[in-house]
Amino acid sequence: MPGATLSRWTMSYFAAACLMLVAAQGLMVAGYGYPFADRGAPETLVVVHLVAIGWLSLLMAGALLQFVPVLIARPVIGGRFAVPALLLLLGGLGLLLGGFVALSGALDPPFVLLPVGGVMLLAGFGLFAGILVVTLYSARPLPLPARFVATGLAALVGATLIGSAFTVALSGLAEGPLLDRLVADGVALHAALGLGGWLSATAIGVSYRLFSMFLLAPEVERSTSRAALWGASLAVGLVAAAAIFVLSGFFGAELLFAAALLFTLLAVFFYGADVLNIYRGRKRKQAELNIRASFAALGLFALSILFLNVPALRTGDIVAAVVYLFVFGWLTGLGLAQLYKIVAFLTWLEAYGPVLGRAPVPRVQDLVNERHADILFRLYYGAVVVATLSLVAGTNGLFRMAVAGQLFVTLCLIREFIRARRLSIVPAALRAPAGMVRPHLFLPLSAFQGDK
Repeated sequence: MPGATLSRWTMSYFAAACLMLVAAQGLMVAGYGYPFADRGAPETLVVVHLVAIGWLSLLMAGALLQFVPVLIARPVIGGRFAVPALLLLLGGLGLLLGGFVALSGALDPPFVLLPVGGVMLLAGFGLFAGILVVTLYSARPLPLPARFVATGLAALVGATLIGSAFTVALSGLAEGPLLDRLVADGVALHAALGLGGWLSATAIGVSYRLFSMFLLAPEVERSTSRAALWGASLAVGLVAAAAIFVLSGFFGAELLFAAALLFTLLAVFFYGADVLNIYRGRKRKQAELNIRASFAALGLFALSILFLNVPALRTGDIVAAVVYLFVFGWLTGLGLAQLYKIVAFLTWLEAYGPVLGRAPVPRVQDLVNERHADILFRLYYGAVVVATLSLVAGTNGLFRMAVAGQLFVTLCLIREFIRARRLSIVPAALRAPAGMVRPHLFLPLSAFQGDK
């Protein structure tokens, strides 16, 4: 895509996200949080929010700032607010984690950190969502991938509002039957809106475009695509309705949640059929590593949703293992796989786009070493499966070893991202043609230049 507009702060979001993933995995290797503490313990909440907000949400936010304009063929409106949103999210996450540490008794900071962190996160996500909502609204009628993103943004708003209410309840600043019901029965709904609605629906929408782009396949809106969108949207709506039922004290929230899981399974089925059609219609004969590694994530996605639709598996430690498979097999696996290509692709555009057609330039694949990374992704998915099985079996020592394997692969992949940004793998004869722009590691070339 020569001449494509680059999001100036996407790499900064990606860098912060990768650091949060390393921190979360490091804590698990050290024995912090579940399964070394209860599922609802403050230590577990630290790890969960490091992953869900610090890693996955920052990664998705950075990706959307770059790819929403690709989905709708229009620039982002209000891109200058991307930095304040990032700072609010990082500051809010830091205060939130400090509040959880206070709840654990390890330190003695004031509990007010929780609601203040919640307000900052609400402001950060609200600012970010506002950027994209205004941008999407300007491009109506939306293409199908962008409609998935809109569904994800709606779920993000719901998850953030529920999370903010949790911080008020857990800090003890406010009490009442409404908050008591939310704390008792709303955790699964909060997680479903965040992991299933915001992150998964959005990931599906963006992946439609990425798979077509990287496989050189035609973009076709099929009946299965529309069915997948309706399934995902109905699932998000049912979870939101279940949250209202919980707050109101009405009976039936569990039935709505079960129906949402069923619609999610149907959406995954139709989405998988679409991905298969995209793959069959590709013009690129050999799928690149990011696509092959993403297919493994899709398989674990389908498997985890299938398991969650079995009522017997939604209780006890088994559900924690299934959620782990969902988070690290599907969301993190897909995130790392696509990040491997996106970092190289955006770096190539930034470095060689200005001289394209005026000097010999490398290919995008010349910025990475796929043979080396292929081994890393195989190790990563193997470690995720072993960690999941160890949670089911209750073998905590094996779990720590498996997570240590994930951490090792993550660090190796981050090294590959850095090498791509540094153009270290590019053949010397093509690395620095006259007029090329050598990109910074994670900051834009002019960090103080104004955005539109």
